[in-house]
Amino acid sequence: MPQFSLYTPCGELTLTEEDGAIVALDWGRGRDQESTPLLCRAVEQLHDYFDGRRAGFDLPLDPGGTPFRRRVWAAMRAIPPAETRTYAELARLLGSAPRAVGQACGANPIPILIPCHRVVAANGALGGYSGGEGPATKRYLLDLEHRALRRAGAPWSEPQGRTSPS
Repeated sequence: MPQFSLYTPCGELTLTEEDGAIVALDWGRGRDQESTPLLCRAVEQLHDYFDGRRAGFDLPLDPGGTPFRRRVWAAMRAIPPAETRTYAELARLLGSAPRAVGQACGANPIPILIPCHRVVAANGALGGYSGGEGPATKRYLLDLEHRALRRAGAPWSEPQGRTSPS
């Protein structure tokens, strides 16, 4: 499977492609480095995101997972940039329990592109985050989106066709 790494303000990230889709985004440098058109497009979009020029991602994603996890990940992709939803809100939307939503968030193989950083605890606390430096990285990503929205003065365009989860 081709992998390609990039430097970001959150540290080095590695994207993995399989069968024409992004299947993983991992913290750290991947062992193998192979540039493909899709991985180059993903790197460009991630650079634009970290530069505050992009909110969503127009990339084929295939996170695998159970049907339930795929539903949770689809609901996370529907959360607008710089907004959050609670585990309980997503659980109600999906007819599930907050703990199951939290487990799906923690198992997300493509963080940032599938924005699990936009899911928080019921009391507004950040909750956990399995990437980078944990909750500090989650806070950084949310703050990045807030700053970009303030600079833009209007909502970013979201190319993935979201629907409101609440």
